[in-house]
Amino acid sequence: MTPRSTARRWSRVAVPAVVTGVLLTLATGPAVAAPATAADAAAAVTQTAQQVEALSEQVNDAELAVADQQALVDTADAAADAADAALAQLQPQVDAIVRSGFVDGMPSGIETVLTSGSADEMLDRVSTIGQLTTHTDAVLAQVAAARQVAVQARSDADAAKAAADASLADLQAQQDQLQDQLAGYRADYARLAGPQQAAVDTAVAGPELSAASMADAAAAAPAAAPTEAAAAAVATALEQVGKPYVVGAAGPDGFDCSGLTQFAYAAAGVSLPHSSRAQSGLGVPVSRADLQPGDLVFFYSPVSHVGMYIGNGQMVHASVSGRPVAVTSVDQRGYVGARRVTG
Repeated sequence: MTPRSTARRWSRVAVPAVVTGVLLTLATGPAVAAPATAADAAAAVTQTAQQVEALSEQVNDAELAVADQQALVDTADAAADAADAALAQLQPQVDAIVRSGFVDGMPSGIETVLTSGSADEMLDRVSTIGQLTTHTDAVLAQVAAARQVAVQARSDADAAKAAADASLADLQAQQDQLQDQLAGYRADYARLAGPQQAAVDTAVAGPELSAASMADAAAAAPAAAPTEAAAAAVATALEQVGKPYVVGAAGPDGFDCSGLTQFAYAAAGVSLPHSSRAQSGLGVPVSRADLQPGDLVFFYSPVSHVGMYIGNGQMVHASVSGRPVAVTSVDQRGYVGARRVTG
């Protein structure tokens, strides 16, 4: 690796993406000098790891936004189709009016008198003509209104489709940026010595717990959960311990942080969005002192990481590339609160 490429790798520290409406923009910060010490190198990689996860969760948000926009497209298309169908239903009446000749004007009063064989016939024809005139005016007004609705509905559908296409293209660009940043993080992490890699793991994912400690937590947590759904979610989450962290994954073979909590609660019949930010707005807030197994715990501001509390001050979470799903302490840097989504 050349000095130039080394400097480039160590400058790969990006400012987290910012949500603007339903679109995301990634801004890259100024270049960072190559670290002077092993500790500085570990700190730089830790920072990048947290930024990768933040960007990953923002990509999850963008995917939710794309799905919402596609739903709007489907709704707009259905409305446009319905408007077209309503207009088509009026066409036979318009055709009948055209065949009767009334679209070119009604017979005049003099013409009606002169062409009538008797006074009774004249009165009948005048009455009929009046009825036809009223019907014709009503049908043509209905056609005009239906045509206006159809044109507007089709315009709305086209606009929704264009917005969805733009959002999807932006999402794909974000995914490319995420993969590039993730590759840089992995390369920088691999360059660290063992002690520095351990320091990064602890800073980002929390301290490793002993097998005995995790086994005790797995046995105790479901019994202590406040609801059956929470107990099922905790049990499911703990069954995933050891599976790899995978960006954008929601199981069953790999997970990111919100994918793990979504997967665990899905097993309990509770639907969660695949986004730590979105999950942080669900349920009811819970204080640190009142945490119970199954509560979702959130980190950083804006929220970009989520884990599941399992009791005894511990949580299970998917944290960072290279570190599998694990149980660790809930008391980590960046803790911002918790939510209870059942009960």
